[in-house]
Order: sequence, then C-alpha cells, then structure tokens
Amino acid sequence: MNVARLWTIARLELLQRVRSVSWYVLLGVFAAVLVGVTALSFLAFGGMSDSGGPGVYSTVVYITLLLVVLVSPTLSGNSINGDRDAATLAGVQVTLATTSEILFGKLLAAWITGLAFAAVAVPFLVVATLAGGVDPLTVLVSAVILLVEVGIIAAIGVALSGILARPLFSVATTYLVVAALAVGTLIGFGLVGMSSQSTYTSSYRYAVYDPQTGAPECVEGADRCVNDPENWQCGPWETQSYTGPRFDRVWWLLAANPFVILADASPTNYTEYGTPDDLFGQIKLGVRYAQLTPELESTWDECAVQTDTTQREARDVIDSTVPSWFVGLGVQLLLAAGLLWWAWARTRTPARTLPPGTRIA
Repeated sequence: MNVARLWTIARLELLQRVRSVSWYVLLGVFAAVLVGVTALSFLAFGGMSDSGGPGVYSTVVYITLLLVVLVSPTLSGNSINGDRDAATLAGVQVTLATTSEILFGKLLAAWITGLAFAAVAVPFLVVATLAGGVDPLTVLVSAVILLVEVGIIAAIGVALSGILARPLFSVATTYLVVAALAVGTLIGFGLVGMSSQSTYTSSYRYAVYDPQTGAPECVEGADRCVNDPENWQCGPWETQSYTGPRFDRVWWLLAANPFVILADASPTNYTEYGTPDDLFGQIKLGVRYAQLTPELESTWDECAVQTDTTQREARDVIDSTVPSWFVGLGVQLLLAAGLLWWAWARTRTPARTLPPGTRIA
C-alpha cells in the first residue's frame, strides 16, 4: 500500500467537503450546541465544588460523541457508491491506486472529518479542565476512546458505501447499524432482562401492637419492651413469592455500546461522599450494578435487632465487578473489519458481478 497515493485520495475527498458551505454551517451549529451544553453543565455541576470540572468535561465529551454518531453516517455513508453514481470512481480505479488504497483513503478522509468535530470541542474541554478536578488520566483515556470510536463509525459508513449500490440506502443502513450499537443495545438489555425472570421469595413477620396504646406487646414475663425488639410479641411468619427481572444475566449486551465503552474505560474518581464525580463514573456504576446477582431470598423480622443493611458503596461495586470495555471495543473492531473486507471485495477491479443498474463509468 502506497502512503502517497492513499493520502492523495484522502486529500481529494477532504477538498470536496471543505469547498461546501454546508460543512462550515454544520461545524458552526455544532459549536453553538457546545456553548449551550457547556453553560448548562456549569449550572448543573457548579454547586458541587469537587465535581464541577469533571462533570462538565464528561458531559462535553459525551455530547461530542453523540453528535459524531448523528452526523458521521451522513458524511461517510456515500463515499464509494456516491463516486460510482457520479462516474468518478472508475477514473480512479484505472490509475495506479489499488482497491485497498481507495478504500482506506476514503476511510482516512471520513475519520478526519469526524475528528473535526472533536477539534471544535477542544476549547470547551479546556475550559472544563481549567475548572479544576479533572484527572489527567481520565482526559487521556477518554480522548483516545473518543478518537477510536470516531474511526469505527467512519469505517462502518465507508464500508457500507462500498457494499451497497445506492447512496441513500447505504446512509440509512449506516444509521441503523450505529443505532443498533448506541440504542439497540439498551433496548435489548431492557427487554431481554425483563423477559429473563426468576422467582423471589420474601419471608417476614411483624410485632403484635396493643390497640389501645399503639406500643408493641411484650412476651410473657417482660414488663417494658418498647426498645427491646427481642421481647416483643410477634405474629406468625408469612412468605410471599413474586417474579422479577434478572439483568445480571444480560448486562453483557451493553458491552458494545459506544457510550458504555467510553464510561467503562475511563478511570473513576470519587467525591468526598463516595460517589463518582463525573458522568463516566455514574454510567459505569450503573452498568456494574447490573452485573450483581440479586438475592432471591430475603427475610424481615421486626422482632429482631436489625443489622446494618446499607447499600454497597460505589467504589466497592466498581472494584468487585468486571470491566467489559475491551470486549465491546473488540466486537466493534471486528464488525468494522468484516464490513471493510466485504467492501473491498465489492469494489476491487476487475469486478465479476455488479448489482443491476450499477454505473461503472
């Protein structure tokens, strides 16, 4: 693969986008959205002295990823079949440029186009960082994951533009694939988790209260037992069974979600109250909670001294559960690589078969 030819194809693709006025309008709208998001984030997190900066930073990163997910399929989903429809692809294929150079040149251009949105977000990320409290390691890891996710989305769009003959269909399919990763995983997690149910059993008994005084009745031989639950007169044990969802069986469906990958890979820092100080940590905590196996049997005895049943701390939950970001990222990379190989096979020349009505020159 010749680097000079690859860059030439990428540069030509980028020049076509730069000459369009709509491109600058799109970047301007994106910057305006970030201004509003940053201002609202400071209002939302400003009252938390130790999480203002991290909260704003993570919010801006998430909004950047969201807008890239929304815009990138349109910019990359017609890279190859759009040139084929315009009768410019055949002219490139008869040059020294190989199919791989054409494919990866367009991928590089789509990747750089997506990174332009990340570049617009840099000043807002700097402002959030200067607000204080942002961990440099979190900045590094989140930036790397964001760049990789932009490249994966661009690869999916470029690949589908080489696989499918019609630009409109390939753009729509790219949106569907990206939506399946970003939204479909959440829907699948909820639906499959709700349908995968187990039987929960709850055993309980309550004290017998005096109808006159409202105080618990004492067992025989005890005169005063208001503050002594072990000497209360208790009713019989009762048992109740019900069915409930088992999200711990399907939490892995969230592994390939780009927003979950970003949260799960980023280091977690905590406030003085033991809670995550940014959106990365809060989303990670929610996913890690889904891994915990619920207690199928529970007991409540009002006539016994109650033990401490406080909820587990966030740090303990995160430290005791399994990270999954590298698995999800691997799934996305395999998906993108498989689609790129298929696009290479459909784009290479000479072509043995083409879809009906395909224009080649």
